[in-house]
Amino acid sequence: MHSSAVFLIEFGAIILGLGLLGRLAGRLQFSPIPLYLLAGLAFGEGGLLPLGASEEFVAIGAEIGVILLLLMLGLEYTASDLVSNLKTQYPAGLVDMALNALPGAALALLLGWGPVAAVVLAGVTWISSSGVIAKVLGDLGRLGNRETPVILSILVLEDLAMAVYLPIITALLAGVSLAAGSVTLAIALGVAGLVLFVAVRYGRVISRFVSSDDPEKLLLVVLGLTLLVAGLAQQLQVSAAVGAFLVGIALSGEVAEGAHNLLAPLRDLFAAVFFVFFGLHTDPQSIPPVILPALALAVVTALTKIATGYWAARRAGISPKGRWRAGGTLVARGEFSIVIAGLAVTAGIEPDLGPLATAYVLVLVVLGPLTARYTEPIALRLTARRAASADAVPPSRTAPAAESLEPVDDSRPER
Repeated sequence: MHSSAVFLIEFGAIILGLGLLGRLAGRLQFSPIPLYLLAGLAFGEGGLLPLGASEEFVAIGAEIGVILLLLMLGLEYTASDLVSNLKTQYPAGLVDMALNALPGAALALLLGWGPVAAVVLAGVTWISSSGVIAKVLGDLGRLGNRETPVILSILVLEDLAMAVYLPIITALLAGVSLAAGSVTLAIALGVAGLVLFVAVRYGRVISRFVSSDDPEKLLLVVLGLTLLVAGLAQQLQVSAAVGAFLVGIALSGEVAEGAHNLLAPLRDLFAAVFFVFFGLHTDPQSIPPVILPALALAVVTALTKIATGYWAARRAGISPKGRWRAGGTLVARGEFSIVIAGLAVTAGIEPDLGPLATAYVLVLVVLGPLTARYTEPIALRLTARRAASADAVPPSRTAPAAESLEPVDDSRPER
């Protein structure tokens, strides 16, 4: 009875604290993710007030949080949208991977962490935070801008890449042989391809089967199906998160919209628990030794994300203003970086990887909304200053005067 009371007190305090932190983040107009991570650091081992009785339940809640995060992402996209994005935007996805995954892998190798940790840290620096970026786009009123589809296409390609990347990471962290890892990857690709095929051809049939006018029945069926598929996927050594993502893709239309509305509060609750859980397993005293590498990596990968967005927007014919906005918006890292690092922390491959990932995400989840807002004006001001310096140089007498053409800002909101 006493342990039950302690559990209720501890878990109730966690939920209440998360709610208050969320309200504080809302007033400050930035993502609550860094506050959740700091809360986990405060209540974990080496923190101000270590928890005990509720830690096991928090671990289960954290796993459900990851599953719901990926499910909700899958609900955002239809299978036809994913296929279309693969066909038209894959060059941007390849540039995104090359520019942003390589710095993480290089740092891990420079620190002597080995190839497995290099692959993990590459994923941490590669994947942008869809949740933070979607909120920033809404807050800045840019959902209708012409560069926004470019941003969303890159995020979709990253989400698709997760379906391949997570099984690879799972196999590497489990220490399986090359043959077993190849089988795991083949199973993951086969299941993903099969689900996409079924979703394209029979998505309406699946949605009708799941559909219900009663919100309670719809919630139970979708949540139960997601947890069942996630468990089966994990049993096959694929990834519970990938299984949940594929369930989301398979659902479409009114069912996807209804499920999204019903599951959004649950996702927010368990996702917050997940970030706290990650912080619980990171000793605050382990962060100062890795803060300098984390800051350096944050600066480098912020610049590479800006370059990625700029290149992708230019390829799509967006004006310079829209290119800078696209690049600055993509900087934020968050939930997926923590998900990937969390797998490595659980496997225990490198003690410093978790603290470095925590510090890295804390920096970029705060910096991301700032770069989204200020990259364009800063870049244009520097460009104007450079142009003014060039105009100050006397033109050659033999050279003809060049015509000044003002670029048209075609990144204005669509009507």
